Amino acid sequence: MSSRRSHSRHSSASRITEEEINELVSKLQMMLPDAPIRRNSRVSARKVLQETCSYIRSLHQEVDDLSEKLSELLASTDTDSAEAAILRSLLMQ
Repeated sequence: MSSRRSHSRHSSASRITEEEINELVSKLQMMLPDAPIRRNSRVSARKVLQETCSYIRSLHQEVDDLSEKLSELLASTDTDSAEAAILRSLLMQ
């Protein structure tokens, strides 16, 4: 019986409140690129989460595109050139 009580206490201690969820959703909304436009408007948590997922997917795509461009640039640059040295120094930062 004591294991049930300790599990119950642990479960209730680890539950997140609706207020905490609303605060986290609000923080996510503020991180989205067009958040200042909607700063004072009420948007559903579902919409904020959908927009956040979409934004993260677009960031992943942008990283992939930039990585591909960088690979192409490095492949077309003489490894001993000044441009290659600049690229290496930028990548090491």
